[in-house]
Amino acid sequence: MPGLLSILARIRPAVRQRFGDSCERSVTRRAHNRPPLQHCEIQRPRSVGPRAHSPLIIGHNDGVSTATAAPSTHTHVSVNRPNPVSVGTIVWLASELMFFAGLFAMYFTIRATISPEQWAEGTGHLNLTFAAINTSVLVLSSVTCQMGVWAAERMQPRRTGSIFAINRWGMNEWMTLTYLMGSFFVAGQVFEYAELVEAGLTISSSPYGSVFYLATGFHGLHVVGGLIAFLFLLGRSFTAKNFGHHEATTAIVVSYYWHFVDVVWIALFGVIYFLQ
Repeated sequence: MPGLLSILARIRPAVRQRFGDSCERSVTRRAHNRPPLQHCEIQRPRSVGPRAHSPLIIGHNDGVSTATAAPSTHTHVSVNRPNPVSVGTIVWLASELMFFAGLFAMYFTIRATISPEQWAEGTGHLNLTFAAINTSVLVLSSVTCQMGVWAAERMQPRRTGSIFAINRWGMNEWMTLTYLMGSFFVAGQVFEYAELVEAGLTISSSPYGSVFYLATGFHGLHVVGGLIAFLFLLGRSFTAKNFGHHEATTAIVVSYYWHFVDVVWIALFGVIYFLQ
C-alpha cells in the first residue's frame, strides 16, 4: 500500500491538469477503499493412501506470492491378525471332527446291516440314567472351563478372596474344578464299561459291542488327552513368574479342545442312548 500511494502522489499533478480534481478524488478514494491482501488457502485434490498431499498455503507480500506446504501427516494402518496358535488348534480340531464323522458313519452302517433283534440285545444293557448324569457333569465342565478362560483374559490366575467366594476365583481354581469334573466323567465311563462287560457285552461279543466301545472309547481317550492338557496348563500357570499373554493363550486353546470334546459327546450320547 505505501508503494501505491507514492505512485499516486507522483501522478497527482498530471491528473489535475488533464482531468481535474474530481477524477483525482475518485482514484484516491478507490485506492483507500481497496481491501487488504490476505492469505488464501488452495485445497489440492485428495489422494488415496498415507502419502495424501496436505493443503498448499499461498501468501502475498506486496505483490510477491510465496507457497508454504503444511507438514504432511502419515496415517498408520493397524491390522489385527488372528493368533496363529488358535488358528492351528481350530484346523487340528477340524481334522478330529472328520475322524469322529467316520466313527458315526461306522455306527450307522453296522446298525443298518445287522438284524433289529441283535441290535436291541446290545442296547438293552445300557444304563440311560447313569449315562445322563455322567453327561451332565461333562457338559457343566464346559461352563467352568469358560469361566477359567474369562479369568485368564482378565489376567487373573488366582483367586482374590475366600475359596468359597466363587465370583473371585481365578483361572487356576476354575480349571482345577474342570479337571475334577472331567476325571469324574472318565471314572464313570470306566464304571459303565465294567458293568457292561459283567453283563456280557464286550468289544468282541457282537457288532453292536464293537461299535459302542470304539465310538465311546475313542472319545474317552480324547477326554483323557484334555485332562493332560489341563495339567500342563495348571503347571505352566503355577510356575510362571508373571501371568501374561502366553499363559492366557494356552488357556484359550485348551478350552477350544475341551468344548469340542463336550460337543462330540453330546452327539454320541444322543445317537447311542436315545436312537437305540
